[in-house]
Amino acid sequence: MVTPILMLGAGRMGGAILDGWALAQAFPPAEVMIRDPQPGPQALAAQAAGARLNPPDEKLATARTVLVCVKPQLWKAAAAEVSPLLAWDAVIISVAAGVRATSLSTAFGGRSVARVMPTTAAAIGQGTASLFAETGEVMARARALFDPLGTVVELTDENQMHAATGVSGSAPAYLYAFIEALEGAGAAAGLAPQDAAKLARSTITGAAALLARTGDEPAELRRQVTSPGGTTEAALNVLLGSKGFPTLLREAVAQAVRRSKELGA
Repeated sequence: MVTPILMLGAGRMGGAILDGWALAQAFPPAEVMIRDPQPGPQALAAQAAGARLNPPDEKLATARTVLVCVKPQLWKAAAAEVSPLLAWDAVIISVAAGVRATSLSTAFGGRSVARVMPTTAAAIGQGTASLFAETGEVMARARALFDPLGTVVELTDENQMHAATGVSGSAPAYLYAFIEALEGAGAAAGLAPQDAAKLARSTITGAAALLARTGDEPAELRRQVTSPGGTTEAALNVLLGSKGFPTLLREAVAQAVRRSKELGA
């Protein structure tokens, strides 16, 4: 049994999950409880649909699944506050980057734990979630929450969560930064800023949609639009050069992995 679900914190990530569940009609709103001292628009919308916002403490014992969506620096305080109020067999599912399952389980009174690294595209049903749990039963509980929100990848080693953070959890920001830079480059090349923005954003979203639709390898799609001696090849000689994407992204992911490990220390 997955529900009732208790969500601790409904900020940017929790709000995206609430939006995605509503879009997919994943769970009856009445089966969702939200605990957040400063509820945002998604929490308020969920409440309007029938979710229970900041229910009395005695209601928390009914939760079968507890989704920890508070900021990483707040999870210990949330655990100390809520753990005594939960049923002994409630399952804890955490989206806190870097915080290990053993630390979470200890803070939540020895309860079973799954870890998730999701993305905010969960709000539109196109999220990506990396999952780790030590048992199949707990993994299934986590999948039940995130399958309605997009793509799910099950990891077999908790240490892989650091890499999943660098490759997936943090990666939407990489793409947004790339688009920002491409817009700036277009303006520097002589386009009006608004035209550069329209061209960059439409082209990137279209290319991503084509990748998703065809299922072709990115390398193959790249080859299809790269004529020998043409403009694209000239640009790729820079982007794939010794100081280009391969080197930069290895360094970027390595830094994200390092920070993820620090957060869990």
